[in-house]
Amino acid sequence: MSKPAPNKYKTTNWPSYNAALKSRGALMVWLDPTLKWAAEPTGKRGRKPTFSDAAIQFCLTIKCLFNLALRQTTGMVESLLRLANLDWIVPDSSTISRRQKTLKVIIPARQSQGGLHLLVDSTGIKMLSEGEWKTKKHGAEYRRQWRKVHLGIDAETLEIRAIEVTDNKTGDAPMLLELMNQIPESEQIAAIYGDGAYDTKECHNAIAARGAAAIIPTRKNAQFRKENTAGARSRNAILRATKYLGRAIWKKWSGYHRRSLVETKMRCFKLLGERVMARDFDRQVAELQVRTAILNRFTQLGTPTTVRVG
Repeated sequence: MSKPAPNKYKTTNWPSYNAALKSRGALMVWLDPTLKWAAEPTGKRGRKPTFSDAAIQFCLTIKCLFNLALRQTTGMVESLLRLANLDWIVPDSSTISRRQKTLKVIIPARQSQGGLHLLVDSTGIKMLSEGEWKTKKHGAEYRRQWRKVHLGIDAETLEIRAIEVTDNKTGDAPMLLELMNQIPESEQIAAIYGDGAYDTKECHNAIAARGAAAIIPTRKNAQFRKENTAGARSRNAILRATKYLGRAIWKKWSGYHRRSLVETKMRCFKLLGERVMARDFDRQVAELQVRTAILNRFTQLGTPTTVRVG
């Protein structure tokens, strides 16, 4: 029996999306002349910082965009400021490295309208590893290590709304609450979509506590839970529907396949680099958060609108 023909889609806003793709390559997209480059007085004793957090984040943005070393980054930033006719002083490489460790990265994101549909998953980013050719020919050494990046994506705007960075031994389920806590309490979460790794008692209780629907498939050997809690009732309803409809039909009926959007975003995340350049954990977190800010800025410039045509 032959497979059914795949669905065909058409982009309806190609002129505007094409312009957005071109804008992603514009250097001045990242430089705002009204940016507060100098640091504000701290009101504390001692020497105040010379550069604001926004200035350090701008330098790290250029570093991540072009995969530059710190000293090359300072040269690139100096060139951009000259092109913009700005006489701002550029921080040296040591200052950028030192401030990166404690930097509070601002990640631009728009609030959802009518309830947030949050898609969650995780991926691995190389930290210490050999090249692919050396690994294929001689095998991986013990120093091969990864950082695990947990992401929460808005299904409507395709922006990253939450990010957590852990070691590669941390599971997905324990980090769901941390991702949810990054969503303001004032913003309603309509539903959370995750794979079977999030089918735990803690995850369902946390989702129910925020008044959201859990779109999480139960495991194949799942049993009904006897607890009389909102999370257990929600999970039992999923299991009951899965047994009645079948797993494939339940996934299509519930909209579970929207979760593939987070897989696409992870691919975009890795296009900015298959590995982190920083060695210190705090600096690695800042580097990955800067990548998130870059991707959200790309998304805000424009996204394709597609419709099914066959």
